[in-house]
Amino acid sequence: MAFYSIGDVAERCGINPVTLRAWQRRYELLKPKRTEGGHRQFDEEDIQRIEEIKRWIESGVSVGKVKALLEENEVNLQDGSASRQEEMMSIIRQARPAKLRAVITELGRKHPVEAVIDQIILPVRQRLDLDLMTAHSMKSLFDGALIDYASSCLAASRKKAGRDTLLLSWANDDRTHLWLEAWRLSQRSWHVDVLSEPLQSPRPELFPGQHIFLWTGSALTANQQEQMSHWLAQGYDVSFHAG
Repeated sequence: MAFYSIGDVAERCGINPVTLRAWQRRYELLKPKRTEGGHRQFDEEDIQRIEEIKRWIESGVSVGKVKALLEENEVNLQDGSASRQEEMMSIIRQARPAKLRAVITELGRKHPVEAVIDQIILPVRQRLDLDLMTAHSMKSLFDGALIDYASSCLAASRKKAGRDTLLLSWANDDRTHLWLEAWRLSQRSWHVDVLSEPLQSPRPELFPGQHIFLWTGSALTANQQEQMSHWLAQGYDVSFHAG
């Protein structure tokens, strides 16, 4: 797991370090880890939370009320995930693309990306694979709506502070899930470009000077771990993205 200093996070998220310290100390919105020397270390989940805090404040909510809203939002989605899944399954079975896009957009605007993907979207995709009542074309309809929304989020993220990265699928053919992970990264202050075709043997040397996330959809195999170590030893700026 990668960790970032407060300076790195401030630059990437477009927020003054003084503000980040206030969010932690005064409002208890952040809980970064500490090095042995006492320096703050932020991970990708911390950065996602910072982006959520920014969205609430930009919508007009005072910073003192943000913590309660974040906690309430997380509880509400957890409690309602089953009904949300059923709602989405019903819309997909009825082949209502406009309604499907509207529901996905609503979820994306109101809830953390992690919860939307992990608690609703991925379970629905798994159910569609097993549901005899749903034709394969209905899952394709769902996937198309997901990719459409994910790409719009990637475009919107480029208008904000962030760092450029490439997202590659390493030996995983699930293209839709790749776009979901791109959406996830875009909410952590990354400007993401997606290589949509899966690669069995990625070649970081083709993208000199660029940061690269490699996504497999599962834990790295022994061979992949060895290859990652080799790339890092050669100085390539590569990271493993597990979602």
